[in-house]
Amino acid sequence: MRCYGSGPWVATNWMDGIFMLRYFRLKNLVFSLLCGGIVLGITGGCISDPAALSKEADEQVYNIIEKKWRARFGYQANYRISDVAASPNDIKIKPSDIDPCEPITLVKAVAIATANNRDYQTQKEELYIVALDLTSRRHDFERQWFATFDSSYNRDAANERITYEPEFGFRQLLAEGTEISASIALDWIRFLTGDPSMSLGSVLAATIRQPLLRGANRDIVLENLTQAERNVLYQIRNFSRFRKSFVVSIVDDYYRILQLKDRVTNADNNYKRRLQSKERLEMEADAGRRNRFEVDQAATDVLRAKDSYVRNQQAYEQALDQFKIRLSLPTDLDVGLDDKELSALANMEIVPPEYVLASAVEAGLIGRLDLATTKDRIDDAQRKINVAADNLGIKLDIVGSANVGSGGKSDFTNLQFHNGTYQLGLDVELPLDQLDDRNTFRKAVISLTRQKREYDNERAEVKLDIRQAYRQLISAAERYVIQKNSLALAESRVESTTLLLEAGRSKTRDLLESQDALLESQNAVTAALVDHTIAKLNFFRDIGILQVKPDGMWIQ
Repeated sequence: MRCYGSGPWVATNWMDGIFMLRYFRLKNLVFSLLCGGIVLGITGGCISDPAALSKEADEQVYNIIEKKWRARFGYQANYRISDVAASPNDIKIKPSDIDPCEPITLVKAVAIATANNRDYQTQKEELYIVALDLTSRRHDFERQWFATFDSSYNRDAANERITYEPEFGFRQLLAEGTEISASIALDWIRFLTGDPSMSLGSVLAATIRQPLLRGANRDIVLENLTQAERNVLYQIRNFSRFRKSFVVSIVDDYYRILQLKDRVTNADNNYKRRLQSKERLEMEADAGRRNRFEVDQAATDVLRAKDSYVRNQQAYEQALDQFKIRLSLPTDLDVGLDDKELSALANMEIVPPEYVLASAVEAGLIGRLDLATTKDRIDDAQRKINVAADNLGIKLDIVGSANVGSGGKSDFTNLQFHNGTYQLGLDVELPLDQLDDRNTFRKAVISLTRQKREYDNERAEVKLDIRQAYRQLISAAERYVIQKNSLALAESRVESTTLLLEAGRSKTRDLLESQDALLESQNAVTAALVDHTIAKLNFFRDIGILQVKPDGMWIQ
């Protein structure tokens, strides 16, 4: 008896020896595949780390945005998405930072909304996604490396073998339409039966394709990249425009809620005045100085005043809860707004705008970012026509390729260039069936016509918006002055009517009507004040001069 091998596994006959040989071959195969898999797994894990790739994407995206952001777009702040580290100019405030013991000021409300509002977050994400798309289009013209590794086990009647086929190379598209690709591949075969020989060879392959007619124009080749670059610019403009409108809407909501709260206060004071008048009339009726129906009139007005107070209180609380949602605050958070903001607004002097209507319209046509984007899209549509026209032409590409292998069975480093395969030829495609390309071209022409109409229409709409905003600003200022004078008269009327009623020279209905007029004037003054403030912000936004600061507030 002869023994094969050594160690814990020892063959005792020739059949066991054959089994042992196959066992070690199989173990060699499994070990080789396992090692290759481990190497690739480790390498792939390093290259494809999600956190590292996300960080790389963030750096590229915000580098693009920062370079394309122009001063006339406004302050460069509060544009980073929520899972990216904030910039020094970004507002950093969380709902948990809110102190329920302190009222929310206007500045704080705008800051909270800027940092947490869901619509604002969506706009930041839209900006990010458009810039992220640009990184893909830029990558189209970068050198793109690739590496593959194939391993297999083969068995037939003659032999068994293990094959490894790694390949490494790159592809690149140039701005002139040239496509270049090159790779080097190894072919390693290990025979496990018969003569345990090994074969190791290599192949160098390269291909160059250069369009001569269709797709040879640099502008045509770069069109997708050009559009992606411009899309980022458009989205920055859109984000800046949104931010201005967003701040105005938050300010509008804030003052409207204070206006509702003022109506609650006025309704409460009105109820108390009506109650006092009713009690006084009851005393006079008991003394025989008043008719009982006058007391009933006063009692009816007391109930109406109480109902008005309840309805105004409910409207105020509902609006406050809705505003909390806009700030991304829980509706059950017991916090209110600062009444001093409305008082400060009332103490400000109403100043007429410095612009005359013609200069305001001119400023808007120059400064409106949305109008600039609509105008630029005309150029985009014209370029699409050029691309569609290019696709109508003949495809004529010159193609060159080379394949060079190594000599011998094991000398894989010695490439035999003199024995390589070299090709040079033409790739021609005649435009015999052009229906789809024809339709695409016609659609592009129509799109240009539409885009020109859209620009003309938006230009007219901008003029209309500015004219309307200007008229609203002027009329709001005039209404505020009128309502202040009306309030003074209403207060005087209540005082005089009360004195006349006490002297028996007036009727109860006169007093009740004067109190109605006072309540209406009080509410009208606050409404006119808020209307003027919002009209002013809308006017400055519509002519394009409203700028939002990093803290979320505005300057004009």
